[in-house]
Amino acid sequence: MKQTLYVETTIVSYLTARQSGDAMRFSHEVLTRQWWTKERQRFDLYISQLVMQEAAGGNKTAAAERLKALNGIPLLAMTSEIPELAGQLAASLRLPPRARADAVHMAIAAVHRMSFLLTWNCRHLANAALADRIERTCKSCGYSAPRIVTPEQLMERP
Repeated sequence: MKQTLYVETTIVSYLTARQSGDAMRFSHEVLTRQWWTKERQRFDLYISQLVMQEAAGGNKTAAAERLKALNGIPLLAMTSEIPELAGQLAASLRLPPRARADAVHMAIAAVHRMSFLLTWNCRHLANAALADRIERTCKSCGYSAPRIVTPEQLMERP
């Protein structure tokens, strides 16, 4: 049985982005494309309506490419437990209002018992300094936090 993986919006954004001149962004783009091509088959991928909404924003051509990449990936339901857990996570992590969606992504992945949450959001999600708070908050609400990882961390090495 494959492990489950929640694909957060930054992944599809890097996957479909035009080549960046910034070295860090470019390396994220390359790693994301490599992971998508070579590694994603090892997992059962899931997204949420929030991912779809975020992917649909911005430039219409870019949004169409992001939505095309997400086509066929199953949607996780927005259950009644998710807003409560998201609120607890946002408070625990002291997220600014503009970053509250990050708590919702985490809550969706936790409530649906995902093995992993895949992201390039290293400020509010894939951040070792926040991992303990995320895990404690999820546990206090009766959930296990998924492992929050970047594509690079899920690459099989020879």
